[in-house]
Amino acid sequence: MNRDLLELSNRLTGHKIMIIGDMVADIYLEGKISRISREAPVLVLEHCGEVLVPGGAANVVHNAATLGGDVYAVGLIGDDSAGQLLTRELEKKGVNIEGLVVDTARSTITKTRVMAGGLATVKQQVVRIDRETSVAPEAEVEAKLLAFIRSRIRSMAAVIMSDYGSGAVTPAVRQLVIEECKKAAIPCLVDSRYDILSFAGVTVIKQNESEAAAAVGFENLDGDKLVDAGKKLLDKLGAQAVMLTQGPEGMSLFEEDKVTHLPVANVSEVYDVSGAGDTVVVATALAIAAGANYVDAARLANFAAGVVVRKPGTATATQTELIEAIGAYHEDHR
Repeated sequence: MNRDLLELSNRLTGHKIMIIGDMVADIYLEGKISRISREAPVLVLEHCGEVLVPGGAANVVHNAATLGGDVYAVGLIGDDSAGQLLTRELEKKGVNIEGLVVDTARSTITKTRVMAGGLATVKQQVVRIDRETSVAPEAEVEAKLLAFIRSRIRSMAAVIMSDYGSGAVTPAVRQLVIEECKKAAIPCLVDSRYDILSFAGVTVIKQNESEAAAAVGFENLDGDKLVDAGKKLLDKLGAQAVMLTQGPEGMSLFEEDKVTHLPVANVSEVYDVSGAGDTVVVATALAIAAGANYVDAARLANFAAGVVVRKPGTATATQTELIEAIGAYHEDHR
């Protein structure tokens, strides 16, 4: 079975995939602890560096490009340095950025983390400063998004909507994508943090436990509630599959006639789960584009997530790392 996944992982590259959503610039300000301030009981840090990495839907884009997809990014950025730097980072990965529309009425969404540490200590996050908006774009800006999607979507092997609730995935965008994907029989996947019930008609839904519980009105997904939630989402949205990620418990895949549970492959090696859900939805989309059924796509995505949780921050998995992870698991379980 794992040999089938190895063969599948070799077929992930080159597929055209459009990723639509809320593009975020994750900024890391790094400082060396110098002293305690005289002005207030706070640390004084000597500035050591600043790094910008793709976050939000841009992390989904980054993941897809790293796994070898031919990626088209669609979303909003501000007319500012963060937007320019984020665009540049995605271009370096070979991403088509023509669908990144500059909205002069908003700033690029940023999440700035101040990291402090000493010469012999691990850097720790001291504070995070977010700059974001949930306001819908003006009609002229939305029209540019819709025009780009309409011009390219029929040539895609798969489409992902990554909705973080910051206004890029408008009702008109959502409707256009779902309708066009249905007409052209293109797999359409969605990962929505707050509004999954608005995406009726998509092919595959990806949610974590807390998001799924909130969507169906449960306080938690303990016991039989997990299965109930998965089946409710499948039925309410008319999807072909629902993937519920469960952290250290792995993930569960719901299809019309069966439920498949996939335990994590490396529970003892988890370092940081940030962004693992983005890796899951990307690996699933590329696997489906390569011809995989939903179970094999989910199994492959599970291995990809197992790679990124070993890394700090919002990380990505390469095709080589994915193949190595599957191969190592196969050797350990012979």
